[in-house]
Parts: sequence; structure tokens; C-alpha cells
Amino acid sequence: MAFKFRRLDIADVVLIEAQAFKDQRGLFMESYKQSDFSKNGIPDIFVQDNYSHSLRKVLRGLHYQKHPKDQAKLITVLRGEIFDVAVDIRRGSPTYARWVGQVLSAENCCLLYIPVGFAHGFCVLSEEADVHYKVTAEYAPELDGGVTWDDPEIGIRWPIEHPRVSPKDAELPPLRLADNDFLYQAKCP
Repeated sequence: MAFKFRRLDIADVVLIEAQAFKDQRGLFMESYKQSDFSKNGIPDIFVQDNYSHSLRKVLRGLHYQKHPKDQAKLITVLRGEIFDVAVDIRRGSPTYARWVGQVLSAENCCLLYIPVGFAHGFCVLSEEADVHYKVTAEYAPELDGGVTWDDPEIGIRWPIEHPRVSPKDAELPPLRLADNDFLYQAKCP
């Protein structure tokens, strides 16, 4: 198998370590394989790929898209290094308002799966970063939602000071005021 799947402190969020084959020419790796991902509980319903290029200290997020176009995401870093964060925003969840963070880089060849019901954001640790992510629903601007990156009730420990955020992200509300329709549904054993 080309991947190792590890559930994080919030078990629905999965860190995926891809096997990279490196030599003097560079490297080759599989970044997605439907059969391996499905066997590890990640649905095969990706419908859109996105790409962002960001500079050091840029912070994007925390974003989500509401029902009926809610999105799960699979995050990969093609160049550089980021600190990637998922925040559980499912009302009634035992991990509501908790977050997990993971360093993803072109060097460590890790991916992060973030399911529906989580806000997502990242900050750039390297001079530049190219981030690719697959999503399970097409972008719908009328269903766009978000939470402020520095919400004290969430308490994310970002590894940068004075991040560069967009005007839109600077105006996002705290989680307690966010327009959020996600509800936790316990999985049957």
C-alpha cells in the first residue's frame, strides 16, 4: 500500500502519509488512490480540485461550505510548508469547537482529510506554498461560511505571529455567532 492512514485526536480527521519514491531525478508519489482511501473510510465523492499559492505568514480560513453543498476536503502541499487546521463545528459533537493541526509539506508528503462539519484553515510557514485540495462539492458562494481565525473560544495555537489575512477573513465571526447548520451524528458501531 502506498499510504498510511492515521486518525488524529479528532478521529474523523485523517492524516495520510504517502509513500514517495525519491532518486537523483526528484520524486514520484501517488497522491490519491480511490481503493485505498475507501478502505480507510474516506468517501469517493470528490468533484472539484482547487489550488492556492500563498506567501509566508499568509493565513487562510477558517472556511466551510453549508448544506446542501457542504464539503469534505483532501489537502496536499505541492511546494513549501503549511500548518493546516481543522475545527469541529458540528453542534452536539463531543469534540465541538476543538481543533487539530498538522504540518503538511512537499517534503513530508502528507495529506490531510477533513470531513464535512469542520472549518478549515492554514498558515504558510515557508517563503511560498502551493496547496492543492480536492473537495466533495462544487463551490457555491451563497453557502460560503467561516469562523474567525483567532476565536479565543477555539484557541488555535498558530505557529506564526501577525498573520496576513484577507479583508473577508478578517471580518469572519466567532464560532458562537457563525451561520452554521452542521449537526453531529454518532456513528453506529
